[in-house]
Amino acid sequence: MAYLIDADVFIRAKNEHYGFELCPGFWDWLERMHASDVAHSVDAVYTELTAGDDDLARWAADHRSFFLPLTAAELAAVAALNRWANDSTHYEPSAKAEFARSADSFLIGHALAGGHVVVTHETVNDSRRRIKIPNAAAAHNVRVVNPFQMLKAEGAQFVLGSQSRQLRFSDLGAGS
Repeated sequence: MAYLIDADVFIRAKNEHYGFELCPGFWDWLERMHASDVAHSVDAVYTELTAGDDDLARWAADHRSFFLPLTAAELAAVAALNRWANDSTHYEPSAKAEFARSADSFLIGHALAGGHVVVTHETVNDSRRRIKIPNAAAAHNVRVVNPFQMLKAEGAQFVLGSQSRQLRFSDLGAGS
């Protein structure tokens, strides 16, 4: 079992809590987990991330092996997911088409074929206009967690290094 990370986790990490300069430990941790075969993503997510021209696109390009290629088993699982979506009477045709071409179906297909856990910020949603990862995953008994659940389960710690300047209360302009 490994964690398969959705594009939104990388994007939000870069833009919010774990920016490259703010928390390099997060990115180091991802590299270590990948080396230990604990965390990966998939080619379709790689394609999404490298379409940009920013630090995240460069990180993804520099960590190509983090993103797993599609095998015959995963392709069969993706096909099964898309049949499920297509046969659903709940979702609009545009939602089904978007799901079929999105990285989401490939991410869940990898997880389904390999018994992996999907990591995403998405939550269950009964919208007819978009098939969310947790909805499709639940329909196929694929486990979904958010990034914080993954970090906690794996005992991640991002500790200040000796190079970090210790902030004092007086540095904040308090008490003047």
